[in-house]
Amino acid sequence: MIGISKLYCGTVEASDPLRYGRASKDLPSHLLQFSADKKPVVVWNITSACNLRCVHCYAATDAPRDELSTREGMELIAQLHDYGCPVILFSGGEPLIRKDLPGLVRRTVGSDMRAVISTNGTLITRDLAMELADCGLSYIGVSLDGLQEINDAFRGVPGAFRDALKGIEHAMHQDIKVGLRFTMNRRNISEIPGVLDLMKAEGISRICFYHLVYTGRARELMEEDLSPEQTREALDLIMDRTKEMIDAGRQVEVLTVDNHADGPYVYLRMKRQNDPRAQGVLELLSMNGGNSSGLGIGCINWDGEVYPDQFWRTRVLGNVREKPFSAIWDDRSNEFLMKLKSKKEHVQGRCRKCRWLDMCAGNFRARAEAATGDPWGEDPACYLRDDEIS
Repeated sequence: MIGISKLYCGTVEASDPLRYGRASKDLPSHLLQFSADKKPVVVWNITSACNLRCVHCYAATDAPRDELSTREGMELIAQLHDYGCPVILFSGGEPLIRKDLPGLVRRTVGSDMRAVISTNGTLITRDLAMELADCGLSYIGVSLDGLQEINDAFRGVPGAFRDALKGIEHAMHQDIKVGLRFTMNRRNISEIPGVLDLMKAEGISRICFYHLVYTGRARELMEEDLSPEQTREALDLIMDRTKEMIDAGRQVEVLTVDNHADGPYVYLRMKRQNDPRAQGVLELLSMNGGNSSGLGIGCINWDGEVYPDQFWRTRVLGNVREKPFSAIWDDRSNEFLMKLKSKKEHVQGRCRKCRWLDMCAGNFRARAEAATGDPWGEDPACYLRDDEIS
């Protein structure tokens, strides 16, 4: 994650991670990417079932199949707590379909971890929002990929936009923090201004702009990924609009996700603008360390399979039904996993000679493999010019 509001607009200073000590168990959620110990945030896809059929779903979900039981889930939460994981992000499919989700959230919070949910938002009723708030849920991320017409086309179900807004309203009425998740591509890039206007109108304080990763159904959208020029224009727009909101006194958090070229791009823009905070931003990006697949983020599937991140569905590291998560995550006999933990030493092409390698770590390896067949090849979504990386 690249915090546009933090880096470009100065809502978090470079000294903040040092002040918090940089231990993931002690850091607030908005600083987790700067943790020094990199205990993984775990995305747990608790179900393969979903009430929508999104064209860019990384998990390509449909009906429920071979899911960890409630008992197995409670045991998994205990494992993750003992290992020191700071956050469990409940995802799917659509996690709200599982009736035991509130109990799993309650157990997570009761184990001194943070619980967050990634959802399409359409199933958040008033009663469910009250129950989740009572469980101590920290955050709900709701996926919206545009306003009504575009979002419903992405979701494959008419009325998805309307129902998601109702769900957001129910959650916010219970004082649950809500953020939006927007996956950028050529079909919806023109929707960014409207979605930012929607944030203001609805009083939503957070938004994450995701770069497209070519996995699951999103493989069919590979040709509709943004060009380098479109990506730069989108980042400039996001930075400009974020600054406008913050200058107007609004407390918002704006991030980009899944393309660590965004960090150097923000820094280079600040340097061109003679921003006095540019050097501090460079230090903060170095603390971030770039892509964290297999290190600071991991994924557990509904059937217990463990992946390096939530997008990398072809790389199975083990299964929590067979051995504890910690034994899988620290398995030194797994050559691929060990390379992934030191990925900067193994990337090739432009990444290998890039001057930003220490703060990017070769960008998104799952996307590189999907596009080139080589997990250590170039990430095609890097939009930095040769003169910017040399």
